[in-house]
Amino acid sequence: MASKTSDEVKKSVMELTRIYRPANPRKFVKEFVKKYKVHGGYENELTHLVEMELGKLK
Repeated sequence: MASKTSDEVKKSVMELTRIYRPANPRKFVKEFVKKYKVHGGYENELTHLVEMELGKLK
């Protein structure tokens, strides 16, 4: 991912995490990647971001 695109995707995932507060971060990220057609193997990185954001919210 290009840095600009990467930042936009990360911000989007973090905002959606704050809104939806998913119970299963891995499933949430898989659905996000499929819906928004994020290319590459960034699921692990995005899952980690979702888990960190959920930790902040608790």
